[in-house]
Amino acid sequence: MSRSSPGLPFQSLWQGRLSFRTPLAWHNLTVDARRLITALAGVSFAVLLIFVFLGFKNGLYDSQVQLLKVLNGDIFIINRIKYTMFIPEQFARRRLYQAQAFEGVDSVYALYTIIGKWKNPETHKTRSLRVLAFNLQEPVLLMPDILAQQKALELPWTALIDQRSRAEVGPRNVGLTTELAEKKIKLVGTFTLGTDFSAGDGNVIMSDQNFLRYFGRLGPEETSRTLNTVDIGLLKVKEGVDVDVLAQTLANALPKDVLVLTREAIIAQELVYWKENTNIGFVFSLLSSLSFVVGVILVYQILYTDVAEHWAEYATLKAIGYTNSQLLWVVIQQALILSIIGFIPGFLVSAGLYNLISDATGLVLQLTLQRVINIYGATIAMCLISGSLAMRKVLTADPAEVFGL
Repeated sequence: MSRSSPGLPFQSLWQGRLSFRTPLAWHNLTVDARRLITALAGVSFAVLLIFVFLGFKNGLYDSQVQLLKVLNGDIFIINRIKYTMFIPEQFARRRLYQAQAFEGVDSVYALYTIIGKWKNPETHKTRSLRVLAFNLQEPVLLMPDILAQQKALELPWTALIDQRSRAEVGPRNVGLTTELAEKKIKLVGTFTLGTDFSAGDGNVIMSDQNFLRYFGRLGPEETSRTLNTVDIGLLKVKEGVDVDVLAQTLANALPKDVLVLTREAIIAQELVYWKENTNIGFVFSLLSSLSFVVGVILVYQILYTDVAEHWAEYATLKAIGYTNSQLLWVVIQQALILSIIGFIPGFLVSAGLYNLISDATGLVLQLTLQRVINIYGATIAMCLISGSLAMRKVLTADPAEVFGL
């Protein structure tokens, strides 16, 4: 809709057709290619910012519970004061034996964790890695890449390393020999998990016997480990047994030095800690909100400029009988078109950035369908708010004032 050539869209409107039956909104956007590109860039930039900031927030939360999600247990037992996974507190292994005696418990497994110093074989600098150890005869981790290499883990002084460990850890080639806790170790394979605040720069998996070789006799300033204390206990429940009821029964019966939680409960406890006791959620939610506001401002400037340039034409439409709602619908259509074609490049760039950030940091950044839908909904809201604000001048204008009557 331009001053120099109003064109067929206005002729159609003057013939009494409703605005949504004409290409007026599309014509308004495409008549000036440079303005259209600027508008799309503004929407895409705002979408990209929202994706990145929400991606970091969700990635940090998802990363904190990724280990809990892959452990093979229906019920978890932990030390009562271990209110988050990065707290290095164990409980007596006999609690697992006591739990196994209850009707409905099929089997129990022990997982041992500790932070060990890993030497980068190239730079000779040490990095902190989380060591995960368990009895290889027990199905603690059912990840295919771990199951396929368990035979190699039976050898002494061997381990698997997480492929998503940070680059500072150094090479992760199979057969590589370096040091863990100042003792030689040989890599016999890799797996894929990812980092979190508990893992430091990555993860290492070994047998419980190798766990003793590395951490059973530490220096006087460190606490040596035995297999008599467990970091996380896993219980498998017999088929047909109500997991929630059994977990409550165990919680009531076992000594109060341990906490008994279902898988869902321990994941929820971990997320609650990071959401309510840290500033992660607040900071990234604030940044996402600011990105939304930036998007509203950018789109508003584009649409307002268009409306201002064609104020006389909009006033003419009002003069011949078109209602405010019909005129508002034209601008709303423009906003919806911008939300669609502006969202696509922002989404595609974000998907690429997610992969790059995930590879660089080891965090779990997931573009789930629900998250994409939520952000697109925010994009639509952003554009609709901008369109509504841009139309205020037209909706309050008196055609008589426009034409000096």
